[in-house]
Amino acid sequence: MEFLLEYGLFLAKSITVVVAFVVIVSAIAVASQRNKKESTDGHIEVTTLNHRYEDWEDLLKFEILDEDSFKKERKAKKKQLKADAKKNADQHRKRLYVLDFDGDVSASDVEFLRHEISAILTVARPEDEILLRLESPGGMVHSYGLAASQLQRIRAHGIPLTIAIDRVAASGGYMMACIGDRIMSAPFAVIGSIGVVAQLPNFNRLLKKHDVDIELHTAGAHKRTLTMVGENTEEGRKKFIEELEETHILFKEFVSENRPQLEIDNIATGEVWYGSKALEVKLVDEIRTSDDYLLSQRADSDIYAVSYRQKRSLSERLGFAAEGAMNRTLASLLAKLSQNRF
Repeated sequence: MEFLLEYGLFLAKSITVVVAFVVIVSAIAVASQRNKKESTDGHIEVTTLNHRYEDWEDLLKFEILDEDSFKKERKAKKKQLKADAKKNADQHRKRLYVLDFDGDVSASDVEFLRHEISAILTVARPEDEILLRLESPGGMVHSYGLAASQLQRIRAHGIPLTIAIDRVAASGGYMMACIGDRIMSAPFAVIGSIGVVAQLPNFNRLLKKHDVDIELHTAGAHKRTLTMVGENTEEGRKKFIEELEETHILFKEFVSENRPQLEIDNIATGEVWYGSKALEVKLVDEIRTSDDYLLSQRADSDIYAVSYRQKRSLSERLGFAAEGAMNRTLASLLAKLSQNRF
């Protein structure tokens, strides 16, 4: 009898858990369908970085100084700020707008970058500046061509553009970077890779071995140069390489046009350079991190970080959360596996 009671209690708990799970899943599904009907437009977010630096400064001084010294420091600071505000009442302080671009193969961030630039151009003045913190190893030509074109809009409006490379700007990433009036990089940032690469496997022999026929029909002599499943020809290979060379020539011309100080034939070899060496070959203008540059500008500039945030449905947010958890788990595992490498 006691066994039956315990079993019944266990069964009731199990049913409760299952029902709760079904209810939660159903609620998520309903909310997801509702979100699909809602607007997916995003919005611009602006953060005043001067305030962030001031908060950090106050926090550290509060911990470091004794109470009397801290109060005197704050009183003197308020007095100075009031004097500066009165002095600059009739003057326009420079505004420094900060953008971030984290590039993947398809330069997906360009969908945000285009809106951010459009927003800034509605208020930016010639005496202002835009800083792009750029990180990209490159990717598809047409995608990065569009991203570079977005930066050219800034130059066309006469707004100074500074590019900061803290980690990497290679291939398509450097196509974007060369638009800048000035390029700064960290000493070990990876710069360059002014070249074009394409590769694909061919399964034709494998398919023939297993008696699988492939029919490939085209209209136009060069509609398909190389394929993954068809039988490739020398003529197709020749045309494929020719197209790569043409793309490389366009790439070199684009970089030369925007950075005429470069000896393009010496650096457009597909090689990469670390920041300090990139300075020697004039790929960059200065060795400096974006953090140091922003900190140096806070006294004389109002610094605004501008970002475009896309609205996501509930299902997308749950997906990103799951992806983030998986990425953190993999990163932790990789860190443990490689912790004895150095």
